[in-house]
Amino acid sequence: MNTQNNLDTRSEAASEIDAGQVADYLRRHPDFFEQQPQLLTQLELSHPSGAAVSLIERQVESLREQNRQYKHKLMELVQIGRDNDALHQNLHRLTVALMQAHGLEAALQTLFDHLYGEFNADAVALAIQGLPRAVASEQVRLIHAGEPALCQFERVLQQGQCLCGHLRPEQLDYLFGDRVTRVQSAALLPLGGTPAVGMLAIGNEDANYYHPGMDTHFLRNLSDLIGCALAPYLEAPEPA
Repeated sequence: MNTQNNLDTRSEAASEIDAGQVADYLRRHPDFFEQQPQLLTQLELSHPSGAAVSLIERQVESLREQNRQYKHKLMELVQIGRDNDALHQNLHRLTVALMQAHGLEAALQTLFDHLYGEFNADAVALAIQGLPRAVASEQVRLIHAGEPALCQFERVLQQGQCLCGHLRPEQLDYLFGDRVTRVQSAALLPLGGTPAVGMLAIGNEDANYYHPGMDTHFLRNLSDLIGCALAPYLEAPEPA
C-alpha cells in the first residue's frame, strides 16, 4: 500500500510544471487566451486595493498605468522643448543686443542685463585678462596668466570645459566675493579659445539649477558668443 502511494506521489510530481514553464508556454502561444476566453474571467489576481480582480481587469489597469506614464513622459519632453526654445530665443536677443552695443562698457552692461533679466542669473562674475583697467568692478575681475589662484579653475581655463554644479568655498569667494551667499550652484564658461583668456561665472540661488549632469551645449554656444563679443576689446597679452 505504501509502495502504491509513493508511486502516485512521484507520478503527480512528475506531471506538475513550474511557473517558468507556464510563462514560457504563454510567450510561445500569445493567442492562448483567445482560444480559452473563459479563463480571462475565471482567473483572479490580487490588486493593490486588496480586492481580487480578473486577469482582463488587471490587464486593462496595467495598460492605463502605462498610458499615464507615457503621457507624463510626453509632457516632460514638451516642456523641455519649450524651455530649449526659450533659451535659444534669449540667446538670439543677446546676440543682436551685443552687435548693437557701442563700446566695451556698453557691451558689458548689455551682457549683464541679459544674464540677470533673461537667463535667471542671481550673480554674475567675469574674470578675464586683457581688458582695460577702467572696466574693473565688482562683476569684472582682471586676471593675469600664472596667478596661483587660477589653478583651481584649470579645467575651465586650460582645458576649455564648461562646468556646472556646486563650487568649492574658495572658488565661490574668488569669483563672487561678498555676493557668495546668494550662489548655491553655478555654471563656469571658458572665454576665448583653449587655453582660455578668461571665464564667465553665472550663479543661481537654487542649489539644483546647475548640476553636473546637465547638457552644456547651450552654455558652449553662450561661451562662444561672449568670447567673440569681447575679443575686439582685448589687449595683446604681455610677453612671458
